[in-house]
Amino acid sequence: MNRAFNRKKDKSWMHTPEALAKHFIPYNAKFLGNTEVDQPKGTEVVRDAVRKLKFQRHIKKSEGQKLPKVELQISIYGVKILDPKSKEVQYNCQLHRISFCADDKTDKRIFTFICKDSESNKHLCYVFDSEKCAEEITLTIGQAFDLAYKKFLESGGKDVETRKQIGGLQKRIQDLETENIDLKKQLQVLEEQLMIAQVPPGNSMSSKTPTDIFDMVPFSPMTPMVPLPASNGSAPPPPARPTEIRRDLFGAEPFDPFTCGAADFPPDIQSKLDEMQVTACL
Repeated sequence: MNRAFNRKKDKSWMHTPEALAKHFIPYNAKFLGNTEVDQPKGTEVVRDAVRKLKFQRHIKKSEGQKLPKVELQISIYGVKILDPKSKEVQYNCQLHRISFCADDKTDKRIFTFICKDSESNKHLCYVFDSEKCAEEITLTIGQAFDLAYKKFLESGGKDVETRKQIGGLQKRIQDLETENIDLKKQLQVLEEQLMIAQVPPGNSMSSKTPTDIFDMVPFSPMTPMVPLPASNGSAPPPPARPTEIRRDLFGAEPFDPFTCGAADFPPDIQSKLDEMQVTACL
């Protein structure tokens, strides 16, 4: 491993100071991950971290998983790790929290840096894989440190405190954006639940009695004629007797001994009955 900050005095930097101070230098790399380390610096410290993450990479590769690609944005304020497509910030490593940076001389593709986490205060070693730019990225981070240190001397130390405040505000904005996304998801779930609650159970069309083309209820001999209850809850009235007198096959009225009276017989029959009663009395 090689410290990126211990450059030779006769070697010039790769980028202009304005590019790192007012903008950032982007790089693409593959992210092996990060792991906690015991010390904030040291060649052996990062070598153990690289060995650990490489072993984890081989396990994931055997399972068919690929290394995620990330975009690095390097400036005098720090190193941002973003998703290359969505540009979502995954990690924001402020420069004053980075304590060590190195590239692997035995593996030209690997470079690392150690950063102190702002929440847990643990030292995390970040390991990356870049086929062509590992040493260049390490030197760019070193140049960012050099420019930040010069700016610190020019400002009398006030600039570092300002960067800390800016970094804290950026972290707060990122947390608020994440919270806003979660609240939107919860609101969407509540709206869906409200829409489900407003829908009446069952379909209103399914309970409607089917009718024919003349909008009449078809007769079914298997369906009994059950009287419906009255609207006030009282018992339904008895069915009314039909007013039309039914007749038999020969056109005569049917004889009912329980309902017929003297006035129900035809006149000729009634007169004969009267004569029979008079004769019986004599």
